Amino acid sequence: MHLSLKAGERIFINGAVLRVDRKVSIELLNDATFLLENHVLQVDDATTPLRQLYFVVQAILIDPGSADKALAVFKDLYAATLETFTLKEITVGLKNVAEMVDAGRPFDALKIIRGLFPIESAVLSADASDSPHRAA
Repeated sequence: MHLSLKAGERIFINGAVLRVDRKVSIELLNDATFLLENHVLQVDDATTPLRQLYFVVQAILIDPGSADKALAVFKDLYAATLETFTLKEITVGLKNVAEMVDAGRPFDALKIIRGLFPIESAVLSADASDSPHRAA
């Protein structure tokens, strides 16, 4: 796998954080778990149910040494998040997320969650005056 990074950009590989000082291309020659900096969610940005779930799955990916603890948090948060939404597109997506996490594929789970962010935003905007996390 070939990756291109800009000067000052960070990448998280197998729990290690690397920052490059100049534009660089990297080739990963074996299987590695990685996350590019622009996909990393900061704790202050985990302000919605799906973003909180994303943050926990991200922790599973970024810190393999603590993955068991993050997985326990994921299971509780996943159940609560699934109860929060009734919109089928989100609930089906969440079930796919759980399947990916259970299969040891947190990167794929993150991609699914990121795809649900716009839907969640629309739900939260539309229902802000009623019940902020529900949609039929």
